[in-house]
Amino acid sequence: MNILDKIVAQKQLEVAASKKLISIEELKDNAFFSRKTFSLKESVKNKSGIIAEFKRKSPSKGIINDVQNPLSVVSSYEQYGASGISILTDTEFFGGSKEDILAVRENINIPILRKDFMIDAYQFYEAKAMGADVVLLIAACLSPEQVSEFTALAHSLNLEVLLEIHTEEELKHFNSDIDLVGINNRNLKDFKVDLQHSVNLKNLLPTGTLSVAESGIYNTEDFLFLKEKGFDAFLMGEYFMKGENPGQKFKEFLSNVTMK
Repeated sequence: MNILDKIVAQKQLEVAASKKLISIEELKDNAFFSRKTFSLKESVKNKSGIIAEFKRKSPSKGIINDVQNPLSVVSSYEQYGASGISILTDTEFFGGSKEDILAVRENINIPILRKDFMIDAYQFYEAKAMGADVVLLIAACLSPEQVSEFTALAHSLNLEVLLEIHTEEELKHFNSDIDLVGINNRNLKDFKVDLQHSVNLKNLLPTGTLSVAESGIYNTEDFLFLKEKGFDAFLMGEYFMKGENPGQKFKEFLSNVTMK
């Protein structure tokens, strides 16, 4: 069993437990459920293109930054020009929680991506109730039919969809209703990084598809290489979170890439 299989198995247990605690009808009563969402599609076109991530740890890297107050980080990301914020809500493997989005939503005026392993319709109502604007669908743990069904559900809740793929086979999960396609430079099964592989996949997407380079961007050279190859947006977390002050590191990085 690879790490992705372990995560999905754990997620199934967590979702089953959550359903027993809070019903979908109760989620709909949350104040954020009726809020007007922000569009990540529009934001990546009009700002830096960087979706800056708040992430405490990962299965491959362990603890990255154990900062407890997400607002102290994501408010700086917004201040310095991020197009969107990605927040991990998986606890077991990434040290995040649903409360991390709830804690910042009222103070953040750019799109928030709930980054988690979405395997059940219930999680989409959760995402809406916690104030997310975008959800991540990972092709590696879903069928093309599930992606289509979940995309329709997300859109019915006014949530945008970022579909994450890593292989040519996973291109079958794409459909014209998808809002953005993220191409993970890091293989979720063995965690190897290959930027050229991502470029090759991007070139197989239909013309006009908004593409997001995800993971494994460790310096300005990686960023500029991917930008030159036509990626529209960049989801980055570890690079910023490894710094003592992630917001400041984001500011310096953006300054460096815009000067070149």
